Amino acid sequence: MSAVDIGARVAEADWDAVEDGLDAVGGAVLPQLLTAAECAGLRMLYRDDDRFRSTIDMARYRFGSGEYRYLSRPYPEVVEELKQALYPRLLPIVRNWWTRLGRAPEWPDSLDEWLDRCHLAGQTRSTAILLRYGAGDWNALHRDLYGDMVFPLQVVVNLSEPGADHTGGEFLLVEQRARAQSRGTSFTVPHGHGLAFTTSERPVASARGWSAAPVRHGVSTVHSGERFSLGLVFHDAA
Repeated sequence: MSAVDIGARVAEADWDAVEDGLDAVGGAVLPQLLTAAECAGLRMLYRDDDRFRSTIDMARYRFGSGEYRYLSRPYPEVVEELKQALYPRLLPIVRNWWTRLGRAPEWPDSLDEWLDRCHLAGQTRSTAILLRYGAGDWNALHRDLYGDMVFPLQVVVNLSEPGADHTGGEFLLVEQRARAQSRGTSFTVPHGHGLAFTTSERPVASARGWSAAPVRHGVSTVHSGERFSLGLVFHDAA
């Protein structure tokens, strides 16, 4: 694996179609970003306590049921290369979103510069996550904010094969609509593929132009097997 490999895989996405999906429902499936071997390597990494800064029992905090672990820095090469390759592809989309909402886009051209700004604001803790769900586990609807410095899009990569390694465990987005019932969208993310989705809100057309619709995400109940995923958040935590 090399940075070139990861960059080429990210470039294979139809980014116009990705933007259309994000504009329509707040989420869009990406092409295969990791090979089966790379997915297996990250699943194996979950056992290595030295590679993580924190472990969260979801049930303890009423986040659902299951467990996730925040990777320590330096990240595994494949994780770092994914973040570096995805950020410039997502950047034009979030800049367009903020322009529609009449807000000044605050994100620089490079991920490293953006993270430097996060660190200056006191958000210094790593946010790349490995998540593990077993039968009966689920993830409550939430938003990964971690502080005032927020990148509006993030990516999750499915490290397991739906229908083989697990059943159930669909990725969920729920959008709160003004003066209407909330809308839910579910995604089955193929093995090794990514899903780009909104971190907190997205622009929606309104009678007065554009307004921001709050969006939360979660995972439906896993019916059988074990489901691993990699979460890539593009801001650090306070």
